[in-house]
Amino acid sequence: MVFLSSVKQHVVRKFLGLISSHNIPVYLIDPLILGLVNKDIEQIRSSPDGPSPECKYFCAPRDFTTFALLDKTWKHEVGLFRTAEKMGFQWLKIINKDPRLDGMDDLSGMEIPLHYIFKLASHAIHLVVFYERSGNFLWHGPLRLKQHMDRKFVPFRKLHFGRYPGAYEKPELLLVSIDDLKVQIPKNPSSFLEEMSHSRFLECRYREARAFFQLYPDDASLDAVEFRKKAKSLLHLAALTLNNLGVKFWLSSGTCLGWYRQCNVIPYSKDVDLGIFIRDYKADIIPAFQKAGLPLKHKFGKVEDSLELSFQGEDDVKLDIFFFYEEDDHIWNGGTQAKSGKKFKYLFPKFTLCWAEFVELKVHVPCETLQYVEANYGPEWKVPVKTWDWKSSPFNVQDNGVWPIDEWDNVIQIY
Repeated sequence: MVFLSSVKQHVVRKFLGLISSHNIPVYLIDPLILGLVNKDIEQIRSSPDGPSPECKYFCAPRDFTTFALLDKTWKHEVGLFRTAEKMGFQWLKIINKDPRLDGMDDLSGMEIPLHYIFKLASHAIHLVVFYERSGNFLWHGPLRLKQHMDRKFVPFRKLHFGRYPGAYEKPELLLVSIDDLKVQIPKNPSSFLEEMSHSRFLECRYREARAFFQLYPDDASLDAVEFRKKAKSLLHLAALTLNNLGVKFWLSSGTCLGWYRQCNVIPYSKDVDLGIFIRDYKADIIPAFQKAGLPLKHKFGKVEDSLELSFQGEDDVKLDIFFFYEEDDHIWNGGTQAKSGKKFKYLFPKFTLCWAEFVELKVHVPCETLQYVEANYGPEWKVPVKTWDWKSSPFNVQDNGVWPIDEWDNVIQIY
């Protein structure tokens, strides 16, 4: 058993030697090892030469060890591969299209390295390449093998990264010594592991967006440009405010449709729409927005039923926040007509949240975006509709009774 364990530690040691000889900074993102490290994190942080002499972390049973590499920190791979081969490593490089260029017609199609695998004896190192995206976050691509590649090179299905693209905050790193090896790790392993569990990222559909704009040329008027600018800064402010409160939100309604259909804000939409699960509601939301310079315009409904908030952004751009309620087989949000007290209900199939990039921001969207958009806008969602009545136009709207008159002062508040 000692022998088996030492193979892993030996391969990791050789790999760290290989990359340090080429001055390539990598950090450990292996969830199994970080999970073990996290249990002893205080002890590891406080002892520069590491805790125990026994091999406790790198010798845990597994087929590979996962490291991360920041793209902009190195450029010369040919020399690296040559050295790796001299040291006995076999290697595999997985490249694919650079999504950051997909929005630009002339540059789309350029390929970039997404994953490297180095194999020695019975152990492999999976090196995941992270790229910086314009929302100031890190992104890694999917691991897709090309036709000619050896599908048995490593047990690909067991790899922890690459089933989907992923989005992460830039981690602060910490140099530690574990199992007698000096290695960088995320300073807060538990928050990295938490991020990892819902890091799935959806790329905007650039090709479809281009096709959309060929059918419906984009509005390039001054008004449209101005509105998009204001909507973008309002969304950035809303994201900052909600992220500071630790409240999860996603792009909803017209803002979600804009991301999905045309990779941009719909210029005639007049507002920014966000969704929040009612279980994530916090009483500090309203004061936090007011403090950020966005006064409350109206508050309809109550926490138990059909809550929605609207804040006034600059000029006439408003921020609408809809709260979503989960039932056994669907999710819904409510609407209220102020003058009549009438209630409406909008039904959606259940969904989960994925990361996306929109107007240079890392934000959530429903992973099941098509079902979400179709529920709201019907099968004709690809066709722009300029005149929209929130009480009758949505495909998924239902009457939901009327608020009792004695509750109006509480459930219909206009400022």
